[in-house]
Amino acid sequence: MTLAGKQSGLSHEHMLNAKNWHPGPVSLRRATQGAEMIEERDIFVAMRDGTRLALDVYRPDKSGRYPVLYAAALHNKDMQGPDVADVLPPQPAHAPLWFGPIEAGNTRLFVANGYAHVIAQPRGSGKSEGHYGHEDTDHYDTIEWITHQPWCDGNVGMVGISGYAGEQWRAAEQGHPALKAIFPYDACSAYGGMFSFRDFYPGGVLHTFPYLLDVFSTVHEARGVPEPLLPEQEELWKAAMANPDFKMYQNLFNILTQKGQRTFIMFLSMIAPWESEDAIERAEARFRKIKIPFYTGSGAYAYTYKLHWLGAQNYFRNIDAPKKLLFAGPAHLERPFHQLHDEIIRWYDHWLKGIDNGVMHEEPVRYWLMGANEWRTAADWPLPETKWVRFYLCDWGRLSEDEPVAAGLGGAAALEPDVFTQMPLKKTTKVERLRYMTHPLPRDLQVVGPISLTIYAAIDKEDTNWIVILKDIGPDVSVQTAREGERSPPADLHERELTRGWLKASYRAVDENRSTPGAPFHKLTQSSIQPVKPGEVDEYKIQILATANLFKAGHRICLDITSMDVPTGTGAMTNVEYIPYHICRSETVTHQIYHDAQRPSHLLLPVISNRQPSAS
Repeated sequence: MTLAGKQSGLSHEHMLNAKNWHPGPVSLRRATQGAEMIEERDIFVAMRDGTRLALDVYRPDKSGRYPVLYAAALHNKDMQGPDVADVLPPQPAHAPLWFGPIEAGNTRLFVANGYAHVIAQPRGSGKSEGHYGHEDTDHYDTIEWITHQPWCDGNVGMVGISGYAGEQWRAAEQGHPALKAIFPYDACSAYGGMFSFRDFYPGGVLHTFPYLLDVFSTVHEARGVPEPLLPEQEELWKAAMANPDFKMYQNLFNILTQKGQRTFIMFLSMIAPWESEDAIERAEARFRKIKIPFYTGSGAYAYTYKLHWLGAQNYFRNIDAPKKLLFAGPAHLERPFHQLHDEIIRWYDHWLKGIDNGVMHEEPVRYWLMGANEWRTAADWPLPETKWVRFYLCDWGRLSEDEPVAAGLGGAAALEPDVFTQMPLKKTTKVERLRYMTHPLPRDLQVVGPISLTIYAAIDKEDTNWIVILKDIGPDVSVQTAREGERSPPADLHERELTRGWLKASYRAVDENRSTPGAPFHKLTQSSIQPVKPGEVDEYKIQILATANLFKAGHRICLDITSMDVPTGTGAMTNVEYIPYHICRSETVTHQIYHDAQRPSHLLLPVISNRQPSAS
């Protein structure tokens, strides 16, 4: 099914008649009708230092040379081949057999369209030798081997999502001349490496994605008696072992006790929960190295993972090369990964085969507008026509474009804060919140782009985790009067969560020079951490991950402010794919939020004109 067909519910045949459809790739239906392929498994290729990496090759069973689509990730390559797809049809994310790491792409479809598909295992994973983390030239060497094979025509692109996307950026940086373009969808982190702190943990709030990923057996790791750490890491480890927030989550504390022998990404995040001092400068130098065309993006589901959603935007903004950005809808991609393939093949038909199929004549940005449930296009991201609109937090849980009344007019009572107290997860699963909503909107309101929340708040402890949730609520035709039943919004209104934002209170320092409207850029380094002085009112600028939603007339914009979330399954697991929960405080914290004229707490929304026509 085509990209547009998947997200809008239209059939493949319907999309063939769409106004701007471009002829191109062989469909999956045709690909499964007689496309013969040669399979070569467990080929061992030596890198320049002698380390041998394992890879599989799938190619058309006829003479000739073909462009190659290369994929590499820590995920087990033996899960990626067409034999898995022959047994396991695509599973939606809510299905019990949805298994995230089947991400290298649809081999049969690639081969049917005249490409070879190479799936490699990075060093230190699966059957490959060596230690992961020492592979700064491995993609270059692997591509060099590929180009010397008799079935390769000398043109290489890369495919695969998530972990496979992260390796594409690394390969592009290594700069082999045969690598002509990449398609890193679900892009992984841009700042500081594939699993960098900034894009992985926006606002400095740790979550459990690495733990959930490794519990589900996606990474091969060694076990044994814990070895001593480097002296600097040993001191950090001792401090982490003494942290009561970590001890409350025994499943995560267990990772600490093993000193990095398992779930090493989670382990490193816990002993050093901050960004390195030079991470930004090094990332900006990496951006300048990448010169080849790229097609990146993610889906609205990815605000829960964070690194895919943020990574795509940060790479797109920072790299100067031919580029495209795709933001799909809220339905997670199925596994085995098979969607987007018409677009992938169009991209590579252009860059590897030289076919002028129109892929570079289209607008560079395409996004799915929730609420309207249709595709839109744009010249850039954030959209150049964005109008930034403030919605102020008010008494009685209201969210309004009206500015707070000046202090001399509002009286002393206007200075009083809104308050909530949150007990820790060891005592309750009830998440306390403050909720702010607009009145039912008089007209449609289109919100597209990054969002921020500025609050002026005090807490009674040295730290807390701000968790804010943006929702579309409605439709609601109620009014507020003094009559029974009309004093507040009905309790049974439909709520649709759009996106979230996070900020650890002690990580509130902002780099004003790198901040943009809707995207405060927090410093996040160890030296920038500032414990809160209990009772003191501080300003918190909270990044809320971007969204694209049409709030229809009669709906309400809703903002929930909380400080805790809860694992939705048992035994500290989650019952829906890998949506992570966060490491929250182990003590009770009282939160006070002010919203007077001197402390105008407000939501900043990117509002777009409703006149823009939809894309086909």
